[in-house]
Amino acid sequence: MTQHLAAPAAPATGTHTGWWRDAVIYQVYPRSFADGNGDGMGDLEGVRSRLPYLKDLGVDAVWLSPFYASPQADAGYDVADYRAIDPMFGNLLDADALIREAHALGLRVIVDLVPNHSSDQHEWFQRALREGPGSPLRERYHFRPGKGENGELPPNDWESIFGGPAWTRVEDGEWYLHLFAPEQPDFNWEHAAVRDEFRSILRFWLDMGVDGFRVDVAHGLVKAAGLPDIGAHDQLKLLGNDVMPFFDQDGVHEIYRSWRDVLAEYDGERVLVAEAWTPTVERTANYVRPDEMHQAFNFQYLGTYWDAAELRKVIDASLAAMRPVGAPTTWVLSNHDVTRHATRFANPPGLGTQLRTAGDRELGLRRARAATLLMLALPGSAYVYQGEELGLPDVTDLPDEVRQDPSFFRATGQDGFRDGCRVPIPWTVGGSSYGFGSGGSWLPQPADWAGLSVEAQTGDPGSTLELYRSALAVRREQPGLGAGDGVRWLDAPEGVLAFAREGFVCHANTTGRAVRVPVPGRMLLASDRVRTSVDGTAELPADTTVWWAV
Repeated sequence: MTQHLAAPAAPATGTHTGWWRDAVIYQVYPRSFADGNGDGMGDLEGVRSRLPYLKDLGVDAVWLSPFYASPQADAGYDVADYRAIDPMFGNLLDADALIREAHALGLRVIVDLVPNHSSDQHEWFQRALREGPGSPLRERYHFRPGKGENGELPPNDWESIFGGPAWTRVEDGEWYLHLFAPEQPDFNWEHAAVRDEFRSILRFWLDMGVDGFRVDVAHGLVKAAGLPDIGAHDQLKLLGNDVMPFFDQDGVHEIYRSWRDVLAEYDGERVLVAEAWTPTVERTANYVRPDEMHQAFNFQYLGTYWDAAELRKVIDASLAAMRPVGAPTTWVLSNHDVTRHATRFANPPGLGTQLRTAGDRELGLRRARAATLLMLALPGSAYVYQGEELGLPDVTDLPDEVRQDPSFFRATGQDGFRDGCRVPIPWTVGGSSYGFGSGGSWLPQPADWAGLSVEAQTGDPGSTLELYRSALAVRREQPGLGAGDGVRWLDAPEGVLAFAREGFVCHANTTGRAVRVPVPGRMLLASDRVRTSVDGTAELPADTTVWWAV
């Protein structure tokens, strides 16, 4: 097994250009990562205590999901105060200590920013409610009179992503827009005060030392003039397939150009990352033009099943879309909003990214390991969601009474099963919460997770954790891996992806049977045992990826 190396030192000084172009970024979902005070909920103290683990894993940066002051109507994506830490996670001193310690370990820190909407408990929104129609504060959101004889109908036909109307009526008769939960009113980004406020928020956290921002719903800030009706019978099916009057409007790009100017005021190569759901990768590329953001999530890749032809198609399209704007392609397999890929690949294709069945867990893990090596071999930057390095599956049998995903409690919209990928991760073989904390865990962990814990897998050369450690070390050592904008496809049996990069070849067998391929050089790493023969060929087991140095 290849020895893994430490992360690069001194991230805050920006000692080399474009660190984000080949970075491996680890997503921490704070409430489910580590509990430092024993209350059953993960927190910043817990994250800080586990930073050495992330350094040892070999990632380059940590992305923290929201930890701001919030009523937690949507797990912190409803922010009441963008400059304060929610007490459940700690305080600003804890955030400062975490950032400083991460930098000392050679890890950069990216924080979530939620600019599309605030909490309904935000000071601005509360004042807007108190002051009533005509209040200047209402202009910072989307308040409108209703339709119908007495204003009893919503202002338009837009639907919430969580299901139901995207409008809620207040006591004085006006309606306000919320593309997500009613507790998440949308900001009006045509208003100068909103734009000024967020530039100030950026500077607050940049002054704290963060290295960048992952921008939530980056495609949603600007709405079409006049808020026109859509008219579709099933708007939710259109999402991600067409430009909507509330998503992916061209006006968002002016906002991000102004944000890029703010980042330019600071040393250390600070970055912006777009969570932008768009109809095509070509439209995603608009967010990462040279004067806008640095990265954008590649959701087309995340949604692709374990199939060679489909994977090659989306890889080619992704690289081709980013090449003209000079941005790195990003690759991701799991996050806090979708079923973990170990479970997604355990089920038949076509079931989407929210599943309610565990499927064939052995098959899912085998494919997940192979998919990880494929992802890490591609040119650009990769994202790892906490626990995927342990091979964790989704928890598909959580009792209804413990679920907290707001979309679970609505009649339509998202499937509401995101809690399954948010169960706190296991650190040790024993203990009430497998080392997550001394006070249990806010979502119940499966009884068989002891064997998937960090403690159980550390030092086991066949474990998924050690595979990740080895892969990240090889990726850093091997000159042909990391940054780049293209691959050279090689001839291969049907169902096998084969491509070359400088001094490197990757084979990924997506079929359910063993296949033979020519040995191009020295084997670096494989997701399963690969046998080579004296005739210069190698047998790849079903659902296996192998790396070669050539």
